[in-house]
Amino acid sequence: MNSFPRSPASEGVAPSLVIEYFFDLVCPWCLIGKRHLRAAISQLAALRPDARVSVRWRSHQLLPDIPPGGVPYQSFYIARLGSAEAVAQRRAQVQQAGNPACIQFAFERIGVMPNTAAAHDLSAWAAANGTEAQQSALIESLFVAYFMEGEDIGDPSVLQRRALACGLEAEGLRQHLAKTAGQTGIMRAPQADYISGVPFFVLNGKYAISGAHPPETLVQAMLQSIQE
Repeated sequence: MNSFPRSPASEGVAPSLVIEYFFDLVCPWCLIGKRHLRAAISQLAALRPDARVSVRWRSHQLLPDIPPGGVPYQSFYIARLGSAEAVAQRRAQVQQAGNPACIQFAFERIGVMPNTAAAHDLSAWAAANGTEAQQSALIESLFVAYFMEGEDIGDPSVLQRRALACGLEAEGLRQHLAKTAGQTGIMRAPQADYISGVPFFVLNGKYAISGAHPPETLVQAMLQSIQE
């Protein structure tokens, strides 16, 4: 766990914890990390019910050079890892890591490796026009759509359907998707230059944690963050 410069703690107030979670929607480790984060927040609530916790979802596009229409998923990963055997080995590793988080990846159902710019822009729109819970539900829904149901999350119709199911406002959503329909596939929001990979957590601006760590590790870091 890396440390950032510390700010003086306030006395006499309930502790607050701001968690920044950097993710990409085509990263299976980020779904695992999100599920672990949810479990860790529940555990923290039992240990420190006085703590006020908020999560800020930070998009980090891993593959900005993917064409806006995406590329074939299976051949993309064979080229990336060198062989079908290497792909199978990597998927088995990821599935094993996902089991404790009750995730059943369906890699064989995925047809398209999408460009995630539109999905991340939608997440940012949800943050500005909905609630934290709606944005979290949208991100979870897009992860499920991609990794379990094999949907193309670069497809505006998929994004619209998933966002509406999370209770986001229909007309504003329609206008947002219309504006972003012709984008080139590069996220409009700038990315943090100190992030080289995801998942990545920043707790209260003090501590940085890289990787899909188990809930118990995250809880310990959360407790340390609110106690100092």
